[in-house]
Amino acid sequence: MPGREKVMRMSVEQPLWRALAGYRVLTMVYAVGLFTTAYEEFTRPWLAVGYFAVLAGWTLATLPKVANEAACTKRFLTADLTIALTGILLTPLADTPERVHAGGPTLPSIWTAGAVLAFAIKGGWRWAAGASVLVAVANLVERGTPARDTVHNVILVSIASIAIGYVVEVARASERTLARALEIEAATRERERLARDIHDSVLQVLAMVQRRGAVIGGEAAELGRMAGEQEVALRTLVSGGLLPTARAPRETAPGPATAGEDDDDAPVDLRALLAPFAGARTALAEPGAPVLLAPAAARELAAAVGAALDNVRRHAGEEARAWILVEDEPDEVIVSVRDDGPGIPEGRLAEAEGEGRLGVALSIRGRLRDLGGRADLISVPGQGTEVELRLPRTAGDGGTRAGGRKDGGPGHDSGLSDGREPGTGTDDPRGKADQR
Repeated sequence: MPGREKVMRMSVEQPLWRALAGYRVLTMVYAVGLFTTAYEEFTRPWLAVGYFAVLAGWTLATLPKVANEAACTKRFLTADLTIALTGILLTPLADTPERVHAGGPTLPSIWTAGAVLAFAIKGGWRWAAGASVLVAVANLVERGTPARDTVHNVILVSIASIAIGYVVEVARASERTLARALEIEAATRERERLARDIHDSVLQVLAMVQRRGAVIGGEAAELGRMAGEQEVALRTLVSGGLLPTARAPRETAPGPATAGEDDDDAPVDLRALLAPFAGARTALAEPGAPVLLAPAAARELAAAVGAALDNVRRHAGEEARAWILVEDEPDEVIVSVRDDGPGIPEGRLAEAEGEGRLGVALSIRGRLRDLGGRADLISVPGQGTEVELRLPRTAGDGGTRAGGRKDGGPGHDSGLSDGREPGTGTDDPRGKADQR
């Protein structure tokens, strides 16, 4: 896509490849110059001449191989390093023993560093370290003893190549991040464009159908109701996209975390887990910015919201309206679930707990208690019910205090009497025991 192509053109690797190509040519000329100035001192100059002919031809012929990462293959790197090592090992045969032991240059001289740098730019610091070890061994064999200047040169080449390899790895990671950011930006712009088009056409039509159906009545009213539900669902879709696919809710109704469910500890946006609850009769009000929580804590909080909505449907009826309000405070996250049902008679919750029906006690209050928060329930007969869930930031950041429990405690709803299957938070088991 265009964003990715732009990143590749901006790649910091390309200047390194060009610099490497220039370095190889210059060091090849330098090595030939050193040999020319000391030609008379070589015991077998013809051997050196043959090697330099191969070196010069190889350097010029393989310039396209060091043009970019794709062209620089493993086979080329192996052959290139072999030529460098061969030149080092041929030096005692072509030069005099006195010059070798006195610290004279090897036949390829500093051209060898170019072969090691190619490994660094292609494969990173690990490849550079491996190539440096081979060069060090060849130099020790050529000299016979670990002379000071030999060790110095080997260490210098090793440090330089490993450092460059590490920089290349960091640069590649940064480029991938930038490419991903550009892709997300392009997708967001496209989503915004589609959202504008849908808002100007489809959503308005659905809203009009809903209004007209309610006025006409009969079958048209049912059609209007369905249009209203689709309007809410479509509005949630086009205004959503709160998280990448990997962070999306696993189910329509989020359930509590189970052991092994977290792939990482990256925070997730609570809004994305609550978005599926919005519908024709359930309104969701949320902040404009992400509400980030640890994955397990966010799922447990969303499951508690699902349990509260289950109670609304079960006790206030399918036609009851509900409102979800998310407040992101500096020190805590507050989620309120309010309905317009008949409310809970005084003493009904205590009576339900005494009868073993622990939906509110465990599915809602138990979850928040395990997370380090609390759930407050306010109900006035005839005026509806409000459940206020408060989760402190310090508790939500823990991530594994409640969500992802492995002991089968309340966070898992194991052994509950509200009829839910373990690992789910909002399934509506019709005909099950009363939760409240």
